[in-house]
Amino acid sequence: MPSHHNSKATLGGLLIALGIIYGDIGTSPLYVLNAITSGRTITEDLIVGSLSLIIWTLTLQTTIKYVILTLRADNRGEGGIFSLFALVRRRKRWLVVPAMIGGAALLADGMITPPVTVTSAIEGLKQVPALHNISQWTIVYIVLGIFSVLFFIQQFGAAFIGRFFGPVMTVWFLMLATFGIYHLFDDVSIVRAFNPWYGIRLLIEEPRGFYILGGVFLCTTGAEALYSDLGHCGKWNIRYSWIFVKTCLILNYLGQGAWLLAGQHKEILHRAGKEVVVNGEVQYGWVTNLGTKVTPELIESGFNPFYQLMPEWFLYFGITIATAAAIIASQALISGSYTLISEAMRLNLWPKLQMKYPTEERGQVYIGGVNLMLFIGCVGIELYFRKAAAMEAAYGLAITLCMIATSILFANFLVLRRVKPAFIYLYLAVYLTIEFGFLFANAEKFPHGGFVALIVGGFLFFIMFDWFKARKIKNRYIEFVRLDHYIPKIQELSNDRTVPKFSTHLVYLTSADNPREIEHKIVYSILNRKPKRADIYWFVHVDTLDDPYTMEYKVDHIIPNDIIRVEFRLGFRVEPRINLMFRKVVEDLVANREVNITSRYESLERSKVVGDFQFIVMEKYLSQDNELPIFERLIMKFHFWLKEASLSEERGFGLDVSNVTVEKFPLIVAPVTNLKLRRVE
Repeated sequence: MPSHHNSKATLGGLLIALGIIYGDIGTSPLYVLNAITSGRTITEDLIVGSLSLIIWTLTLQTTIKYVILTLRADNRGEGGIFSLFALVRRRKRWLVVPAMIGGAALLADGMITPPVTVTSAIEGLKQVPALHNISQWTIVYIVLGIFSVLFFIQQFGAAFIGRFFGPVMTVWFLMLATFGIYHLFDDVSIVRAFNPWYGIRLLIEEPRGFYILGGVFLCTTGAEALYSDLGHCGKWNIRYSWIFVKTCLILNYLGQGAWLLAGQHKEILHRAGKEVVVNGEVQYGWVTNLGTKVTPELIESGFNPFYQLMPEWFLYFGITIATAAAIIASQALISGSYTLISEAMRLNLWPKLQMKYPTEERGQVYIGGVNLMLFIGCVGIELYFRKAAAMEAAYGLAITLCMIATSILFANFLVLRRVKPAFIYLYLAVYLTIEFGFLFANAEKFPHGGFVALIVGGFLFFIMFDWFKARKIKNRYIEFVRLDHYIPKIQELSNDRTVPKFSTHLVYLTSADNPREIEHKIVYSILNRKPKRADIYWFVHVDTLDDPYTMEYKVDHIIPNDIIRVEFRLGFRVEPRINLMFRKVVEDLVANREVNITSRYESLERSKVVGDFQFIVMEKYLSQDNELPIFERLIMKFHFWLKEASLSEERGFGLDVSNVTVEKFPLIVAPVTNLKLRRVE
């Protein structure tokens, strides 16, 4: 069913939106201007031009593309890259590629966002006079401690701490706006940044100005979360809350810019490790103004325009709120990764993993394997880069690919909605130009750490691609036969008392979409391999639908009380708990007197004892009798390695393993045809 938040905006919905959607984009003022000024000389053109680019990036990319346009592509109230793919996947087969790229990029982003946001927040301790000599390794240990607690509590659900997300983020955004407005009066001329010409001129006239876009892009990296969390909050709550959030963000950016511009007419003290004399008093710091180059040493000593907006007495509280906001941003990405992987599993783009539901709240899911993967990734990135400035240099490259993928999928959604081609081409021209511009600018980050994000994202993409491609290869082997041809033989076996009864009810999972067809391997399992006599044969088919939460079933009595087919129609966000669902179907059929499930053993039948149910799971293994090309051989070997590491078929379908028999059979997709075997006397 569609989200209950989706119809209209409510006060509670707005608070939820503030708490779970804007963590990533809301914490960007911590590091954006640091990333832009790093390695550059602070000039008036740089500050005004950069702020102009930030304002118009938030307007064009976040507001128009995501908040106004992309939120229209709601899949029965759900959003995100895979929800969008589910809407358009039947239009073009190749659309699975941008969907996989986007999904992999989002997961890679989930590994680098927590380190960069939390580290940026904790590095604010360098601004406190008593802690100005704090070592970077101490900051790293604090961050790792936060990660350890954060990832440990995921298994219990985020319901408890989630109650505080909305109020904390409200305080955070009000703090951003307050200090932004206060410092706006340091140099009111900063409002010139609303004129896009200053941004355009910076890109054209500044040496290597185009690459400034790599830092500017960080202000919109959380835009994808606006769409991904559509189902939790609803589009109207997102749209109205974004007005408040965007206002607070821009005010804070303007305040930072005005503070930097004010350096041309007054001294600004930044705390560092050197003693200087100011007004006759010995203090720690150094004096800078416009014309100062932001060197690594300057950043190491604690230079960060964000924290310079705070008075000294407020620093402890400000750092605490910043850290809380960074943790909330991390939590949102972690939860989003669980949802993303659960969707990918249902769309057959990821190996099956064990899912748990720690709370009753809809959409709350915990996947231990993903939690461990993210924890290792975050810890590895934190230990590799250590400093927020180094992470900023690597941040943004992967998520640009996700935005490009979203643009391609959304354009196809517009085609399905019969939007005029001129508007679709205009949309593609504008946003592919912007996003490829960001991509090329971010490409400069590759040797400075961007390669880490691409390696992680590339590995995740390969897992998705391998799982998808291997399924296509396996489909060559699947041979479907007409069930009608085998019904007499199955009935004859069922009545043959010379064959020991396997079970009263024998249940097979079938991938045949056509109710009149069945896999040849299932017929072979029943009749040939070891004849399996049963009183009633059940064939269960699971069809994954393009909408998220549908739960329907259909029953086809092929031979009443002998052969029955059950088709489950489940949305791509519904966990396939086939054991429970099948039991409910049987209960309904018994209540309607459509089937008799009483045991057919004479002694038990007299006592009205319910017959036993046995599920047969057909498990493939890669046969040695294959002649595959090298590429496909590698794909299949990696696929079966993933299969070994992932959840078994029976657990993946939520079956009770005590009622399951696993039958292994060889997968032969390319049989050996030229066997040179010679008989000798």
